[in-house]
Amino acid sequence: MATVSTVSTGRVVGKWQGAWLQVEGRWTWYRRHWVSTLYSTGLQPVLFLAAMGLGFGSQVRPGAVTGGLSYLQYIAPALLAAGAAQQAVGESSYPVLSGFKWQKDYLAVTATPVSPGQVFGGHLIWSALRLTLAGAIYAFVALFFGAWTGPGVLLVVLAGTVTGLACTTPMSALAARTFDEGQRFGLIFRFVVMPMTLFSGTFFPISQLPAAIRWLAWLSPLWHGTQLARGVSIGGVGGWTMLGHFAVLTALFAAGWVLAHRAFYRRLVV
Repeated sequence: MATVSTVSTGRVVGKWQGAWLQVEGRWTWYRRHWVSTLYSTGLQPVLFLAAMGLGFGSQVRPGAVTGGLSYLQYIAPALLAAGAAQQAVGESSYPVLSGFKWQKDYLAVTATPVSPGQVFGGHLIWSALRLTLAGAIYAFVALFFGAWTGPGVLLVVLAGTVTGLACTTPMSALAARTFDEGQRFGLIFRFVVMPMTLFSGTFFPISQLPAAIRWLAWLSPLWHGTQLARGVSIGGVGGWTMLGHFAVLTALFAAGWVLAHRAFYRRLVV
């Protein structure tokens, strides 16, 4: 009786290659539908900048609170960080849950040699690219408003990306552990993201908040991102202080990465 041997035609996918394959798939979709994301990608924070910086800001005189700058220049870097945080939470909530529950593309991808960790890695890389693109669009358009005072605009985009990623990993971890229809996401947007945007130093210093609740702003990744963005664009924040803000955002990213990485494996490995 003849022995039949089989040869595997599969191949091992490298760690980075598997993640970039995910990015390639998302890019294929994005280049066909980018117009539908243009508003959230950069125009929404620009319109908010016009309303608050040119509209309301025209009634605010430069002073000690704004560092002698116009209100437009004061809030411009903060709105970039706030827009990055909102975009990061939005793109790591329902879209991630959809990959597990509705469209189930995560399940399809992990049926190939791509691992759950590479799926999550692809999500992070794509999120970083989207955050950087959104920040660059905002920074470019805001330039015509007279929002920037120096070359720090190049670093403020990076500060926005770091702020967004510090929100991306914890939100991805939560989405990977969500098995219902995602009702909790609406509560997070309403009771976490919006208060964080309003009371994390975006529109006024947190020193204006009552001392009893000021510590909540210190816990917010957006406050650290706002301080970092202002520090690299308009100054007024010490070097060691900026390093501390960056360290907090890095720690939030790392903690979220550990939780999300574990959650992706638990949900996708049967």
